[in-house]
Amino acid sequence: MTGVERIEAVFTQVRRENRAAFMPYHPMGYPTREATLEIIAALAEAGADLFEIGIPHSDPLADGPTIQTATYTALTQGTTVADCLKMVSELRAQGVDQPFCAMTYYNPLFAYGVADFVRDAVAAGVDGLIVPDLPPEEGGELEAACRDAGLATIYLLAPTSTEARIKQVAAHSTGFIYLVSVTGITGARSELPPDLAGFVQRVRRHTDLPLAVGFGIATGQQAAAVAAIADGVIVGSALVKAAGSEDGVEAVRRLGAELAAGVRR
Repeated sequence: MTGVERIEAVFTQVRRENRAAFMPYHPMGYPTREATLEIIAALAEAGADLFEIGIPHSDPLADGPTIQTATYTALTQGTTVADCLKMVSELRAQGVDQPFCAMTYYNPLFAYGVADFVRDAVAAGVDGLIVPDLPPEEGGELEAACRDAGLATIYLLAPTSTEARIKQVAAHSTGFIYLVSVTGITGARSELPPDLAGFVQRVRRHTDLPLAVGFGIATGQQAAAVAAIADGVIVGSALVKAAGSEDGVEAVRRLGAELAAGVRR
C-alpha cells in the first residue's frame, strides 16, 4: 500500500465512524530524541489517526514561537533530516502504524536532494509531505518524485486564498488539503475564527479531497468544534507546549486523549 493509499484509508475509516481524524503534530528531536519516540508512541495509544511530524529547520516561516523554540532546541541538539527519518523507521519497528506526514521546508529537501529525500522517506515509513514554503507553481519536481513513489503531496490554503488558488491547490494536492484556520502563524488560541465554517465550505465546493484544519486548536472543545465542519483536526503548539512541560510525555498523553475524545464527540 502506498502512502497516498494509507492516508486515504484513514479518512475512509473515520468517515465510516462519522467523525474527523485526530492529527497531532510533533517536532522530531524535541525535547530530546528519546522523548520524541515516547511522545509519538503515547499519542498513537491516545487515539491519533495520522501524524504530522516536523523536520526541524532554522527558518520555520509558518510557525509561531512555541514550535520555533522546539525546532531550534532540536537543531541545537544535532537533529538532522537523516535523524528524523531514522526516528520514523524506529517508530515503525516499534509498531506505530498510523500514517506519517513530514512537515518541513524546501531548503532541507533541496540540500538533501529531492529525489533522494523522497526515496529515503518512503523507505523509512513516511506517507506524505507538507512543505509550507513550496507553492504548487514551483512544486513540479517534488510532485513528480512523490507521484512515482506513492507519497502524498499536501498543499496549504488560507482564509485569504482566492477561488483560483483553491482550484489550483485542489488540482495539485493528494491525500488531503491543509486548511490554515487563521491568517498568521501556528500557535494555540483562546477561540476559533468565526468564519472558519464558511472557509471550509468554500474549499469544499472545489474538491472531494479530505480537508484538515490546523493552527490555533488547543482543547478538546475546540477540536470538537472543528471536527463538526472538517475531515481532520491538526493540533501542534498545544501538544508541543505540553511536551516541554515538567510532566512531558504524560502531559502529552493526557492532552492527546482529550483531543482524540473531542473529534469523536
